[in-house]
Amino acid sequence: MQRIVWFLVVLVLAAGAAHAADKVYINGIDANYPPFAYVDKTGKPSGFDVDALDWIAKKMGFQVKHVPVDWDGIIPNLLAKKIDLICSGMTITAERAEKVAFSKPYWEVKNVFVVKKDSPLTVEEIYAKPLTVGMQAGTSEAKWMADEKAKQGWKFTIKLYDSSPMAIEDLLNGRIDVAAMNYPPARDAERKKPVKILGTFGEVEEFGVAVRKEDQQLLEQINKGFELLKADPYWEELIAKHLNQ
Repeated sequence: MQRIVWFLVVLVLAAGAAHAADKVYINGIDANYPPFAYVDKTGKPSGFDVDALDWIAKKMGFQVKHVPVDWDGIIPNLLAKKIDLICSGMTITAERAEKVAFSKPYWEVKNVFVVKKDSPLTVEEIYAKPLTVGMQAGTSEAKWMADEKAKQGWKFTIKLYDSSPMAIEDLLNGRIDVAAMNYPPARDAERKKPVKILGTFGEVEEFGVAVRKEDQQLLEQINKGFELLKADPYWEELIAKHLNQ
């Protein structure tokens, strides 16, 4: 009898482990936010956040699928349960925290201006002249810039784009005078295009993973996963591979 009971216990535990491993969470990503998240030339999601979450999923016993979502509507997609989490360079803000639950911060970034490599512009001139500044729609830095522009009376016009790389392309094509964005995609552009980082604006931002407020178990898994990842040599490998700051 004892052997039968023990056998049943083993079966239940094995079934539970298999069920956990079968759990698939959908991660909504910005398809054009290198080096944190993007879709590469083969159509495969890639980037620092993608690789980090893949490692965490394997470590914590679940599966993850990365799906591109328009950034401007990514939180509504999360709340509508079309995706399960957002691990894609999302800044933790008080406004967003009213709608979603954030993990502990896992990265910090600053915001910068980007101009053509031969541009004579200065940061002071950006604030003082009637220029056009390109920014990604739906981002915390775009909201900060719009709010401060109204307060300070800055003369430039903000033009919104679906992604920071699109703003870079219009900068090179002469359709805008300046692009403004987080440092990582700016640095990525500086390495690949004839542009340069001019200076900083705003405050240092913290990235976190967003989940629905009721998904506390998933949030705990994400927090524990990043804790384990940061203690593993793979964390430094990821930084060297994608960020190299």
